[in-house]
Amino acid sequence: MRKIVVINQKGGTGKTTTSATIASGLRRHNKKVLLIDMDPQGGLGIWYNLRFSHNLFHLLVENIDLDRCLYPIDDNLWLIPSNKTLAQAEIFMATRNDREKILIRAMKNLDGMDYVILDCAPSLNLLNLNAMLYADEAFVPVAMDYFSLIGAREVIDNLEWIQSRMGHKLKIGMIIPTFYDKRDRKSQEVLESLNSRFGQNVSNPVRKNVKLSEAVGAHQDIFTYAPKSYGAEDYDKIVRKVLNGE
Repeated sequence: MRKIVVINQKGGTGKTTTSATIASGLRRHNKKVLLIDMDPQGGLGIWYNLRFSHNLFHLLVENIDLDRCLYPIDDNLWLIPSNKTLAQAEIFMATRNDREKILIRAMKNLDGMDYVILDCAPSLNLLNLNAMLYADEAFVPVAMDYFSLIGAREVIDNLEWIQSRMGHKLKIGMIIPTFYDKRDRKSQEVLESLNSRFGQNVSNPVRKNVKLSEAVGAHQDIFTYAPKSYGAEDYDKIVRKVLNGE
């Protein structure tokens, strides 16, 4: 079971889109995928127009059984949703001696999944620390602006800190350029900087594509909503990289 945290400390980089779209692509290849929404904004639940009684807060704070927090979204795809109550979980978690490993214990009975993908909020907080300690690898979406590039560098610094100070090996699985426009000089410069810094860890860029945002409003993945779009084409290449173990 591969556990992937999708993270960047800068907002607006396409983390939720990347999480949901990779998950949808993998499940189309008959892989069993669990999405975990680590963000109190609850973007994944909104994307799938999901109504739910229990969420990640109940799993982490109230110790409700994992099965009661898992919601089927589609064939081979499940979600542990979140909403604004998750922000309150930080207060509870901060009082615990083992606060950075609460998610690990909550997920200990998970079985039967090929992939777990954790969509994180754009910050370095206790929830994200739990996600990074639970995961095996990190995918970092980077929008084509300098603030996103700085956010990516901060994430890498944090991953190195986790490895050195907490003894947890969390590898950089993929750096994913998002909102790429080949006509834009800034896009070219940021992409060149990513390639120079991260080399083979950089995926193909995801081009700017309005169909990706439209798919959210339609509560569909891009492969269903606009299968011939740039968004579907670019994310399909990334999904295939994931399937190949890259």
